[in-house]
Amino acid sequence: MFGDVPVGSLHPEEAALVRDSVETRRQEFATGRHCARRAVAALGGIPAGPLLATPQGAPRWPAGVCGAITHCAGYRAAAVARTSGITALGIDAEPDVPLPEGVLEAVALPAEQVQVKQHAARYPTANWDKLLFSAKESIYKAWFPATSRPLGFEHVLIDVDPVRGTFHGRVLPSTLRAAEPSMCDLDGRWAVGHGIVITSVVVERRPPA
Repeated sequence: MFGDVPVGSLHPEEAALVRDSVETRRQEFATGRHCARRAVAALGGIPAGPLLATPQGAPRWPAGVCGAITHCAGYRAAAVARTSGITALGIDAEPDVPLPEGVLEAVALPAEQVQVKQHAARYPTANWDKLLFSAKESIYKAWFPATSRPLGFEHVLIDVDPVRGTFHGRVLPSTLRAAEPSMCDLDGRWAVGHGIVITSVVVERRPPA
């Protein structure tokens, strides 16, 4: 969604979460919640109500629903799904501009830094460093609500397909792979347009072995 809705559209319990925040934060929060409520309503059969927050600040979704909210300058979005078919999902939007100096080295593994440079040389139509950052953000937004386990930038290796608009994220630590096998090889999609980079990850629920 481009543009914002009034802060007054918040449910009183939602408004209380950002009562002491600056106006820009309250505005993006209000519009993100507006997008999220519309997405939940589109699923059908779920009572309307406030979307509050977990102790970590993530949205607290209704029972049987998973989802994610994202916001950046000029853009807000939300995505939801029923947990009967989807274990987790994550979305992230970022301005399509390069990362600040030194940030790529802080968030990207050596192989990812090489990949970014190769893509930039061959496909100069996107800021591949920002796309890599966004992909890791989407994976974290799917990962943490589903596992309650920390996941650092260095724990995930991203392989971006610059032609198909897809990426694959592989969680590297063996302890995490053993603990969360269904969440350790994640496929996502990306798109660039209107000055925005957006990425998404969906983890389908697997039938019991």
